[in-house]
Amino acid sequence: MRSILVANPKGGSGKTTLATHLAGYLASLGRQVVLADLDRQQSAAGWLKRRPAQLPTIHSHQHKQASKPDWMVIDSPAGLHGDKLSAAVKLAELVIVPVQPSAFDMMATSDFLRVLREEKAVRKERSQVAMVGMRVDPRTKSAAELAEFLLAVEFPVLTYLRDAQLYVQCAHEGVSLFDLPPSRAARDAEQWQPILEWISV
Repeated sequence: MRSILVANPKGGSGKTTLATHLAGYLASLGRQVVLADLDRQQSAAGWLKRRPAQLPTIHSHQHKQASKPDWMVIDSPAGLHGDKLSAAVKLAELVIVPVQPSAFDMMATSDFLRVLREEKAVRKERSQVAMVGMRVDPRTKSAAELAEFLLAVEFPVLTYLRDAQLYVQCAHEGVSLFDLPPSRAARDAEQWQPILEWISV
């Protein structure tokens, strides 16, 4: 089983958005997917409950099938640190760190990345780490500041996802971009391509 951890201790950084759409993408390929929601708010679990039955199945980690899944996508809680962080990273082959273009988010993420670099699984390169910019409007000063911040990060920056109403609609409907007609999701799906290529490595 391959596993992806979506992690950032800052609440509202976009972890659940990334986790649910990643799970939706992998399920759309016919993979057996488990979505693990470790956050007390259970936003990803709620999305899963709203997911229409006719769409490709994504299993909750609380109701895993007997057969071994191909992928586990882990939506981690805000404030993840210490032993819980070490355990989560140790489980994950891939770690994606979302960050929004705000001073508070960048400050929290900078501290988190310092800790993450010291994790044994990361130092030994058993867990690969990459960054994703979230809710980014490239026309803004804050977007330029985020790009400058990420230039100094040692981990690869995969892509920048725009601040789109479509993500709000998907959250409400229990669907991912990859469940929608291409005509509705083409612009946003294109921004996801670097992420999809990275997780397939």
